[in-house]
Amino acid sequence: MIAVLTSGVALGAHVPGLRLAQRLREHGADVMVDVLERWLPGDRLAAVVESRRRFQRDLRFAVAAQGLATDPVDDFTPQAVGALEKHWEERGVETFVVFSGFWLRLLDGYLGRRPTRTVACHVDAVVSPSYRRAGRYAPGTEHVWLAREDGTLPWTIPVDTRPPIPWSAREGRLLVHGGGWAIGSYRDRARELAGAGLPLDLIVPEAPAAVGWARCFTLDPDWHPWHDDGLPPLLGVPADPADPGGQGRQLPYELARSASAIVSKPGGGTLLDSLWTATPLILLEPAGSHEAANGRLWRQLGFALSYDDWSACGFAPERLEPLHRALLGAAARPRNLLDGLLTPRI
Repeated sequence: MIAVLTSGVALGAHVPGLRLAQRLREHGADVMVDVLERWLPGDRLAAVVESRRRFQRDLRFAVAAQGLATDPVDDFTPQAVGALEKHWEERGVETFVVFSGFWLRLLDGYLGRRPTRTVACHVDAVVSPSYRRAGRYAPGTEHVWLAREDGTLPWTIPVDTRPPIPWSAREGRLLVHGGGWAIGSYRDRARELAGAGLPLDLIVPEAPAAVGWARCFTLDPDWHPWHDDGLPPLLGVPADPADPGGQGRQLPYELARSASAIVSKPGGGTLLDSLWTATPLILLEPAGSHEAANGRLWRQLGFALSYDDWSACGFAPERLEPLHRALLGAAARPRNLLDGLLTPRI
């Protein structure tokens, strides 16, 4: 049994964890997903939801909160920890794959009693906030990186089995979003892009935020990462009257596949989407130093432009195709994390 441990607070790490679990199952592995917030008391989970709303209103608050936030493990009751450990023992977990550093503190005591292979997967090019707090915990953990600030992509999670859509077959639309929590300057930049006559797919935080000058989507309000192991689905806004049940739900990844560029802050999940779709990034203001490092790396590799640089040349579409060509085939160069997990040691 492989346990993939994620956090619903960071969809940029949670979604890659879901992708990994999906691919492992396709290769015959026995896999379960545990989301940190599922084990929190109800009042603490409600505070997480409220923080998300505040982050959406002000990116500066989100960045400041990374340095001030308490460790969510502080809110775990002894009963919750005991139930979690019993859950792992009963399922016969042989490997933990961790996508949030907060899990390492929870694992520390368990691993001391029941040594179990533990692999920490870093989706960012530098140590992210959750891992900064985890340095002294679970010392035997193996660490793998999907990106490094030294300009390398050591490992990858195979998101897709299909090749990227050829550039000539792309729709010419831009996918604009604010990451998993829909934060940052993306809506202001979307308005500027629409004013320049560019067709947009815009992911808004909720249906009332939809606009008439872009094709809008929003996360299905019935989907919550701490209740659902499926990938986060999007609904069109306004809803299609011919689809009252929301059966035409899309995944953000599918919009990225056909886009000419993703306009977003450079979260770890967005890097993975860019890599596997060969879709260039137009970089918006990062949420923290780890995202800033991600953006520098993508520019260094020739996969991205800053929004200001693209704006300075009048949003010239010809600036995008060289970035797409640089991305083509790049996903085949890193080591496949599936191979690392399905063999004895990385």
